[in-house]
Amino acid sequence: MNKRRFLQTTAALALATSFVGAAHAQTPIKFQLDWRFEGPAALFLQPAAKGYFKQAGLDVTIDAGNGSGGTVTRVASGTYDMGFADLAALMEFHANNPDAPNKPVAVMMVYNNTPAAVLALKKSGITKPKDLEGKKLGAPVFDAGRKGFPVFQKANGINSVAWTSMDPPLRETMLVRGDIDAITGFSFTSLLNLEARGVKTEDVVILPYADHGVKLYGNVIVASPKLIAENPGAVKSFLTAFAKGAKEVMANPAGAIDTVKARDGIINVPLETRRLALAIDAVVASPDARKEGFGQVVPGRLALMASQVSDAYGTKTRVDPAKIWNGSMLPTKAELDILPPAKK
Repeated sequence: MNKRRFLQTTAALALATSFVGAAHAQTPIKFQLDWRFEGPAALFLQPAAKGYFKQAGLDVTIDAGNGSGGTVTRVASGTYDMGFADLAALMEFHANNPDAPNKPVAVMMVYNNTPAAVLALKKSGITKPKDLEGKKLGAPVFDAGRKGFPVFQKANGINSVAWTSMDPPLRETMLVRGDIDAITGFSFTSLLNLEARGVKTEDVVILPYADHGVKLYGNVIVASPKLIAENPGAVKSFLTAFAKGAKEVMANPAGAIDTVKARDGIINVPLETRRLALAIDAVVASPDARKEGFGQVVPGRLALMASQVSDAYGTKTRVDPAKIWNGSMLPTKAELDILPPAKK
C-alpha cells in the first residue's frame, strides 16, 4: 500500500508540475523598432517594463532599429517576428518583392499620420509649400519624407526642386550652415535636432505633410505571416498589452521616459520627453486618429495611399492594399480607447 501511495503521490506531483510549467510557458517574440531608443520608443518599452507582455504569456525582446526599411526586411527574413515600421516602407517592400515568401503584414496603426514634414529656417523666406520651387532640398535617399515628396509636391502644385543627399547626422547641420534651403524628415525629430544645433524653435518653419493635403499613414506594427498563421493569439495578446502600456505613456509621457533611459543611459531626458510629447500630439493622438479610432485604418484612405506610394516610389508592381493590412487581431474597441483627452 505504501508503495502504491508513493507512486500515486509522485504521479500527482509530476502532473501538477507539468501544469505549472505550461502555465508559465511563454511565447517568444522578437520585436524590432524603426529607430534608436528615443522618446517614442516608450510606447513599446512601457508595456515591457510593466510586465504586460509577460502577463499576456509573451516573452518579448525589443531591439533598436536603423530605419523602417531595415525593420521590414528583417521581419521578412524571419530574424524578427514583429516590428515597428513606416507603412509606406512596408508597401514598397510588397510591391518590389511580389514573390517574397514571408512578406510582413500591418496589424495595428500607431502613427495615424505620417510624421514627414519639410523644415526650413525662417530667414530662407520659405513659409508655404509653393515657396519650395527651385530650392535646394536635402535628406538621406531613404528618408520617408524624401521618398514621399512627389505626393506632397503634387498635392501642392510644386514645380521642380533640387535634391542633395547626405547621411542622417548631417541633415540638420547642412541646413543650419546654409548648404541647402530645406530638409525633409520626421517633424518631431528634425525640430529637436535643429534646436540641438543652436536654432530657436521660433526660427523654424515646419510644413507637415498631414497639414498640406497629404493623408499618408505613418508607422504601423507589423507581423510575419508565419507568426500570424501559427499563433494569431500571440499577435492579439501583443497588441492588447501594447495598447495598455501606450495608454499609460500618453497619459504621462514624462513618467514613461524612464523606460527609454533604462535602455540607453546616455539619452537627454528632457529632450526625449519633448520628442515623445511632440510625437503623441502630431501623429498618435492626431485629429485623424481621433476620428478613425486608434489602431485602425479606413479602407478608402488605405487604398489611396497604396496608389500614391506606387506612383511616388515607382514600384515594380502596384501596391495591393488588401495584402498589406490585417486588422483581425486588433484588441476590442474598449481596449483601443486609449487616446488622451483632446487639448483645448
